[in-house]
Amino acid sequence: MEIAVPHSTTHHEPAHWRKKHYASLYVRFILLTLICSVLPLLLVGWGIYVYYSEFASERMVEYFQSQVQHHERIIELFFKERVSDLQLIAYSQSLEQLKEQKNLQRIFDIMNRDGSFFEDVGVQNDQGKHLAYVGPFDLIDKDYSQTFWFKEVMARDVCISDMFLGYRKVPHVIVAVTNSEAGQKWILRATIYTDSFRSLLEDVKMGETGEVYLVNTHGILQTTPRFGGKILDKIDLPMGAFTDRSGIRILDATTNDDGRTVPRQIVAYTWLNDPKWMLVVKQDYSEVFQQVNRANQAMLIFLHISIIAILIVSIITTKHMIQVVKDRDEEADELNRQLVQTSKLASLGELAAGVAHEINNPLAIILTGNQVVRDLADEQTDLEAEFRSQLYECLAQADGQVLRCNMITHNLLRFARRSKSIIEQVNLNNCVGEVIELMEKRAKSSGVTFHRNFDEKLPQVRTDASQLQQVFVNLFANAIDAHEGKPYGAIHVTTRADGRKGGVEIAISDTGSGIPGHVLERMFDPFFTTKPVGKGTGLGLSISYNIIKNLGGEIRVQSSVGEGTEFIIFLPFTPPETLAGSSYERGV
Repeated sequence: MEIAVPHSTTHHEPAHWRKKHYASLYVRFILLTLICSVLPLLLVGWGIYVYYSEFASERMVEYFQSQVQHHERIIELFFKERVSDLQLIAYSQSLEQLKEQKNLQRIFDIMNRDGSFFEDVGVQNDQGKHLAYVGPFDLIDKDYSQTFWFKEVMARDVCISDMFLGYRKVPHVIVAVTNSEAGQKWILRATIYTDSFRSLLEDVKMGETGEVYLVNTHGILQTTPRFGGKILDKIDLPMGAFTDRSGIRILDATTNDDGRTVPRQIVAYTWLNDPKWMLVVKQDYSEVFQQVNRANQAMLIFLHISIIAILIVSIITTKHMIQVVKDRDEEADELNRQLVQTSKLASLGELAAGVAHEINNPLAIILTGNQVVRDLADEQTDLEAEFRSQLYECLAQADGQVLRCNMITHNLLRFARRSKSIIEQVNLNNCVGEVIELMEKRAKSSGVTFHRNFDEKLPQVRTDASQLQQVFVNLFANAIDAHEGKPYGAIHVTTRADGRKGGVEIAISDTGSGIPGHVLERMFDPFFTTKPVGKGTGLGLSISYNIIKNLGGEIRVQSSVGEGTEFIIFLPFTPPETLAGSSYERGV
């Protein structure tokens, strides 16, 4: 008879192929995890980086522009006030009044009452000659007709000069306005107090490298920068790049004439209306974007830490998943092996049923033949008494052996067939005894003997005898196997009534190797076995447990390693009502 066994795709796979398969799964899982987690993280991080960099750059540009605009207003307001001071005096005083030395001194003192803004003041005619002068320098007889500022004020009526040395040989700025009387133009001129003007910019601090200063159209310093250079020095700036009204330029790192490296710088500038000077706000590029760079570095560190954390979690998770796959594959292999073994046992059951049927036919013929011989012997009156006695004895022995064979085949049929539960009155002593007789020969071959301790007054119970015998076969087989490695052993079978619980108990104890505690917890689980592959399916105890439970009973186990094991089965006198119509598979 051909038995169809489900094919396992994993059971027959070579070990080296499985290792490659698991390694491939490991790599694919990690790559998939990284793609699904790291790639979005990088995209988000890149987006944040770009957005924040642009935002921070715009803010820095706005900051520099605000600084330039702020200082531009301060400088222009300063000069506008000085020009207004002179224009107020020129338009409120006559030339004759201003030419009086005492009056001019009084006016000069009033001009400096709210602050030391003017260093000196003088009145000049249209020929560049002083008509009156108040100040610390000897300039009364100086001729200014050829100076640049004189020409400018005569042409424009108002002049704010560039920083120059002049007759006094120190850097200074001239503010001059004109007025006319009787068709004659005259000039009111004042020198700006240099320290008050320079303090507007030179005291400004912008970080460690920031500075603010003024240059004219020729790149000549009008104030002293914070780092290097002084008034009237030529500034090292590409003036041709500052043609717009205002703006921001990035200057790359260079090396100046004295060999000092000038780092990359950001320069914000604006041109004043009057005087025509350029206001410069300059700072090292690295310092300006220091906070931005720190934020970007922190974000990069966070991204790296996140990627490393994701990688570690991916590795741990993937290892766990691969281990789960391995465990599932091993369980599938074990189930396949058990299925094959179960199929073999089922085939053996079918074969046993066929053999039993085939043997029963010759046994029936032998019994019939014995009866015919016995009848013929009875008809023969001339047979010797001794021969007749021996003949009847032989026939009786043959009948006994035939009955014995019939009982063996009957037991085989009961275990091989699949049938519904048959609830009947059962003598448990006889039921257990039949199984002992069936297993006794196997036990003796292992050096194990059965000891019956039956209660002769044991009441009968209503149950399924064939299913109980299957349970006893499983328990006796396990008890015999528990003596493997021992030269001898014993199995004690005890039956007793339990009136308090309303049933009977069957105790089966052996002197085998015992069962460890961790095995006791799982011994009734399906397909759990400690026997080598091919010697156990892991189904015997599970089926036995289910049979006893469905018959309304319970099964307990006690064991000590090295001392033996005892199974105690309790069966009620009457089975549960739900048992009728249920069925169980036999012969497994």
